[in-house]
Amino acid sequence: MQLLIGTNNDGKVIEIRQVLNGLPVSIVLPADLKIQTAPVESGDTFEENALLKARYFFQKSKLPTLADDSGIIVEALADELGIHTRRWGAGPQASDEEWIEHFLERMKKEKNKRARFVCALAYIDAAGITYTFEGVCEGIITPRLEADYLPGLPISACFRPDGFDRVYSTMTIEQKNSTSHRGRAVHKLADHLRKTIGNSADM
Repeated sequence: MQLLIGTNNDGKVIEIRQVLNGLPVSIVLPADLKIQTAPVESGDTFEENALLKARYFFQKSKLPTLADDSGIIVEALADELGIHTRRWGAGPQASDEEWIEHFLERMKKEKNKRARFVCALAYIDAAGITYTFEGVCEGIITPRLEADYLPGLPISACFRPDGFDRVYSTMTIEQKNSTSHRGRAVHKLADHLRKTIGNSADM
């Protein structure tokens, strides 16, 4: 089964691929189909934005489609981030380095470092039926970057999940995929796909 992942974020694609590895799906990206546009993320929640993106790319491709909307909610910054995470602070055009530098500088002023990552996934199957899955991970923001990070995922180098002594981006693949917000959401999708498409279809 071909599965379109409706994102241009390389880091997200890598993480989703890792969890879906072994399932009978062949991942396709918007660029593979020469889809050069993306919808405006006008929803008020992660789920609304994920649905908006999934429907957009499904209409463009007519393929089973998966879309993600995710972000971080920082207690000390109230409603500043959340669904606005990538557009916050240094802005959507900022490089990963510029964005995370601005974020960490802002966090220096805050004593409360508690935060939680949220991921909403929307999946539309070949029949046009829509499913949603959510993953959440609680933790703290570290004072500085503690490792390198995947493209498009700079906060993974300064977010330490509860129960761990390391940030997201220093975890093993297995640890991160079972702990992270996106890993938890994609595992739910993977369970759904196992039930609906089985494990023996051609890749």
